[in-house]
Formats: sequence, structure tokens, C-alpha cells
Amino acid sequence: MKTFEEKKEQVQNFRPIDDVFFEVLADDKEVCQEILRTILEDNALIVEEVIVQRSIKNIYGRSVRLDALCVLGDGARCNIEVQRAHSDDHLKRARYNAASIVTKNTDPGERFENVPRVIIVYISERDFLGYGRTIYHIDKVIRENGESIDDGLQEVFVNTSVDDGTDIADLMRCFMQQEVHDPRFPKLSSRVSYLKEEEGGVSVMCEVMEKYMNEAEEKATKRERINTICKMIRKGFDRDTIMGLDYTEDEYAEAEKSVLASA
Repeated sequence: MKTFEEKKEQVQNFRPIDDVFFEVLADDKEVCQEILRTILEDNALIVEEVIVQRSIKNIYGRSVRLDALCVLGDGARCNIEVQRAHSDDHLKRARYNAASIVTKNTDPGERFENVPRVIIVYISERDFLGYGRTIYHIDKVIRENGESIDDGLQEVFVNTSVDDGTDIADLMRCFMQQEVHDPRFPKLSSRVSYLKEEEGGVSVMCEVMEKYMNEAEEKATKRERINTICKMIRKGFDRDTIMGLDYTEDEYAEAEKSVLASA
């Protein structure tokens, strides 16, 4: 059995942008509220409830990938998603998730005026839209007259690679750090410290890591093993942790090559 210090060492390399770490990080509504207040620039925003990936699998089914679904004080649903992958169609992923949220939260026969408002906050490592901005708001516009249309869907894309000098960019910088100590984001700073330094937080992190590791161990064929290593690399697992699962040097090298090729 690993000592507390050994467990601490295992989680030190994770950052908020890493999927496996964000899954646990976001399981705190005050952290999500702080993140959303900053990105949506609304200091009055209230998060009533957060459902993280571990619960969403049971609610939405395995085909739907949601990181942290927040229920806001006004009844709106807001999904916060972190995405390090560079090869995906991020716009379609966001649209698919929004559609899934609406479908799950609307009863058959419900009047369409009662369809819940949905906000997608999509945090990516790269500026995949390529216009050199930290944040993008995607609106529906009538082509003929330029008027905006509000159909209850709000999409906000934020990235960690562009620094425009705003609080949002500073928050994104925190997402790339292994240690977060920013007085402007006290809830995030405290939560990161708890998950990496306190016994309770470290234990939770190790449980989630073990879940992914057990899934990895269930893979049998070489291709499945390599795909699993790729997933763990993208989720932020370090090399030593992955190699500790008895993968071969060749398997790790092939997986690393595949991840780099898709970046």
C-alpha cells in the first residue's frame, strides 16, 4: 500500500486543464461559480448544483461527454468542458453536448417556451478558432440585417494560449499551472491545494486515477492498450504512472507518437 507521500507525488503533475483533475476539481459548486463568474463576467451568477462526469455517465449515457454540468440560480444549465485535444471538431462537440442537455432536461410534450436556457463554456488549450483572442462568444445572427437572435443557447469558447491581459486570461493561466495561488481566484486556489496537499483530497484524486487505471487494465489487444495509453497521456497522466501499469516501452513510444501526430 502506498504511503501518503507517495500518493501526493502521484498527483503533483496534474493541472486544472487536465481532464482527470478537472473532474474532481469541478465537484465543488463554489469553484465552478468562481470560474463562471469570471468567464461570463457576471458577479451575481449563482451555481445551485454541479453534476460531474462520474454522475453524468449514469444520467446521460456513455455517448455524451460532459465535464461539469452546472444548474444555475435562474434554472439555466451550464456545461463547463475542458479539452486538450487538438484534432477534434470543437464546434460540433459543443453543439452536440448542448442538444443532449436540452433533450435530457425537456419532457416530451413540453411547450418549447419552457425549454431550458443552455450555456456552453468550452475551455481549450489552443486557440483553435485562430483569431488571436482569449474568449469568443458565438451568436446567432440574421444574415440579412445583422440582428442577433436569442434562442436560449449561449456558446462561449475560451483558450489558454492567448493572453489579452484580462482576468479571464489570468484565470486561463491558472488552468495551465500545477500550483495555483492567485488571490483573485481563492476558491480555485484552495481546491487545487486541497486535492494535492490534504489527505482527503489526495485520496479522492487517487480513487479517480485508480478508476481510469482499472479501465486501462481491462484492455487486452495491443491496439486497445496503445489507445488506452493515448487517453491517459491526454488526460494528464505522467509517464512513470503509465509505465507502472506494465506497459512496454514500445507501446508507450507508439502511443506518444500518435498523440503528437494528432496535436
